[in-house]
Amino acid sequence: MPSTTVSVTITQQHNFQFLVDFGGTLPAILADEPPPLGQGSGPAPTQLLLAAVANCLSASFFFALGKFKQDAGGIRTTANCEIGRNENNRLRVQNISVEIRMGKAGGEIAHLERVLEQFESFCTVTQSIQTGVPVTVGVFDGSGMQLK
Repeated sequence: MPSTTVSVTITQQHNFQFLVDFGGTLPAILADEPPPLGQGSGPAPTQLLLAAVANCLSASFFFALGKFKQDAGGIRTTANCEIGRNENNRLRVQNISVEIRMGKAGGEIAHLERVLEQFESFCTVTQSIQTGVPVTVGVFDGSGMQLK
């Protein structure tokens, strides 16, 4: 399969505020560091990283469900990260934790075990970064029962 190039253009607006241009017809967004460095007028780079991981995992979960013609009854995903200092005293994302919650009970989803076994492997973003940042994924059904 041929590779695909994806690009964004980042342009400084003021201090730590940067306009993120996705190209084409997609709207640009303003990214900014939180105080005291920035003004907090947009998502911070770590929030954008979490959004990329959470969105990709959600889409991969949806895709895996679709392979078996299943509906989760809605998907809501929350991602958190721990930021700490490395051996050179530089701030780094130490780990990412993701919770995917679906609206339906797990018992209502046919082939759920197969979906849970394979969906993470479809996520381009998570599979690309997890060699450097551990990513833990949990899946919960509509009743709050942890399925993975």
